[in-house]
Amino acid sequence: MTNYFIGIDGGGTSCRAAVAGADGRILGRGRSGASNILTAPDIALKHIEEAALLALHDAGLADHALSQCSALLGVAGNNVGDAVSYVTARLPFERAHIVSDGLIALQGALGDADGAIAIVGTGTIFIVRHKGQLHYLGGWGFQIGDLGGGARIGHAALQESLLAHDGIHPKSALTSLILDEFDNDPRKVVDFARAAHPGDFGRYAPQVVQLAAEGDVTALRLMRQAATYVDDALDAVSRITEGSGQLCLLGGLAQIYPSYLAERHKARLAEPLADALAGSVALAIKTFQPEATD
Repeated sequence: MTNYFIGIDGGGTSCRAAVAGADGRILGRGRSGASNILTAPDIALKHIEEAALLALHDAGLADHALSQCSALLGVAGNNVGDAVSYVTARLPFERAHIVSDGLIALQGALGDADGAIAIVGTGTIFIVRHKGQLHYLGGWGFQIGDLGGGARIGHAALQESLLAHDGIHPKSALTSLILDEFDNDPRKVVDFARAAHPGDFGRYAPQVVQLAAEGDVTALRLMRQAATYVDDALDAVSRITEGSGQLCLLGGLAQIYPSYLAERHKARLAEPLADALAGSVALAIKTFQPEATD
């Protein structure tokens, strides 16, 4: 049995892998394509193996070492038993364990300490570790959740463009920019929205962020409204943690939200110790090290 451990950070756009020795030092890294185990499990398996092999090559290790490695994979959809069973049975590693992508992000950001992370990207989810217990808040998806996320912000911006078109709300640079994209035809906005996915709405969030920074009244209102949702979630986080522990913001909006959050939360903000890939490696060693040293 070798003492190599592989961490996988699997996402909808890419799959990252890192190989480490028993001391936790990362020896090599690799990246491949999308690894969504729910929507395309066979493609995910292909890219997981590709990324792991690239990490081995980067570490100067041979391909055959893959079958002797212990791997921990952080991926979305880990709570869907059929998908996890299908993928786990076909992984090329000696042993493997699948956890949520949020858990590896938490481990990377906080190490073994108590605290919380807020992942604020296209969607939103809040994860707390307190006195050995994990708590998940949000993450219910765009249709019924993800308040404060980029998709929701973009969706609200499109709504405002129609309200401005109809004269219900005042026009602004933001609403004019969006309406111009659709040739000032609200029917085109409606057609787009009917077929849009969260990522499609999310591509309007950067416009809201930029124009809010420039003082656009509508964009500022949307950002402040989104921040109230995040503040509400962080209040719930504080109740669980009893006000203790650090809080790390992660995701595409992590650098944007601090200026909009309530003062009661700003004092707890801290920079993450490391990223999700480092968290997956650390959890791989914590999970399999006892077996490796028996």
